[in-house]
Amino acid sequence: MVNYTKLAFDNAPIGLVMSENRIIKRCNLKFATMLGYISEDVQGQSFRMFYGSDEEFEKIQDVGINAIKTNREYSDERLLRHRDGHDVWCRFRANSLTPDKPLDRIILSYAQISNTTQTIAISKRERQVLGLLNQRMSTKEIAEELELSPRTIDDVRSRLIKRFSVKRCSDLLGRITKLG
Repeated sequence: MVNYTKLAFDNAPIGLVMSENRIIKRCNLKFATMLGYISEDVQGQSFRMFYGSDEEFEKIQDVGINAIKTNREYSDERLLRHRDGHDVWCRFRANSLTPDKPLDRIILSYAQISNTTQTIAISKRERQVLGLLNQRMSTKEIAEELELSPRTIDDVRSRLIKRFSVKRCSDLLGRITKLG
């Protein structure tokens, strides 16, 4: 007899993950291959493997927690580290099965925003700034979060805007989205 639930999970057109306390308990083929792995490589592993640093991994944990506690779900766009070291821009959605303790048991989906194979080569600092810009934080808020001057944040933004040949920050986020 065909197990349609398992068949649908394993072959979904987006990456699906079942996680407990930030450990991948089960993931489908799309999630693993999108990041350069096979499912068996990532099952049982911490999500830490998809972030550039321990600091980034710890900070991303708190993003959306309040929304999950209130609504049981959260979504945003984020960068994940591919096995080869480049970044993959994804649309991320989370639905907690335990809203009082959102990370205890959670179902996640990841959809690569673009199917292009062009990679995004950005520094750790650029990655941090992009992530906070995507959360709609102002230059001042980003500077406070990263304990830097607003001028430094403006410099990073300007460098990214120039590199990606756009005029505004909103265009930058749109361009990054198109590049995947």
